[in-house]
Amino acid sequence: MKINAAQIYQSLEEIRAKTPLIHNITNYVVMNNTANALLAIGASPVMIHAEEEVEDMAAMASALVINIGTLSPSWVRGMFKALAKAVSKSIPVIVDPVGAGATPYRTRTIRELISAGQPTIIRGNASEIMALTGDRLNTKGVDSTAASNEAFQAAQNISEKHHCAVCISGAIDYIVESKRMMKVANGHPMMTKVTGLGCTASALCGAFAVVDNNPLEAAAKAMVVMGIAGEMAVEKSAGPGSLQMNFLDILYNLSANDISQHLKMEE
Repeated sequence: MKINAAQIYQSLEEIRAKTPLIHNITNYVVMNNTANALLAIGASPVMIHAEEEVEDMAAMASALVINIGTLSPSWVRGMFKALAKAVSKSIPVIVDPVGAGATPYRTRTIRELISAGQPTIIRGNASEIMALTGDRLNTKGVDSTAASNEAFQAAQNISEKHHCAVCISGAIDYIVESKRMMKVANGHPMMTKVTGLGCTASALCGAFAVVDNNPLEAAAKAMVVMGIAGEMAVEKSAGPGSLQMNFLDILYNLSANDISQHLKMEE
């Protein structure tokens, strides 16, 4: 069943009403941005990565978001522990394979992680998604060296193997789950000049996965809201600095009419 603007806004309103606790094991670069974006849409973020407490927090959370941006051995151990606890509690798990393919350690870690427990949604750029299957072993830092549509087959393979939705971010976002696919064309090129907005998208996927038990649709809704907020923020911004501020304000105030007027999605 196709999703429409009213359904996307309904999920946003449910997030605002429920204020779900989203446990983020994420990277130093984006912690503040990610937490503020989750607060802006009505969720409650917590940023805990110590391996001594991640299981307790994951047991309390409504969703777990794992982002491998700034890896260290203790953080990796915490990720595996939190993942196992989240899977045992049947809460959504979103995995962001930041920089997969850039180094052997990073690529090996993320492949082992997604094989250790069943993620709900994997969200990354094209190069990162391709690196998960061995299709692409080199990335430019965390930036994609491939267009989002180039990773479509890899995403399908990952979805079928791990029984999850896979979101490929790019100029057009592709979200696949088995044989189903959605395209989201919302967003603006200036968003790539603000560090961590991809990581923010993964966090928003976590919030939407709490209120929508269909992983593909939850990811698509998150990417729509992310893209529309970015588009609207660019209209008010002189550059990336003001874009960050306006992005949060628009997320906080996003209305049903905003979504209806700007929605660019097809299945």
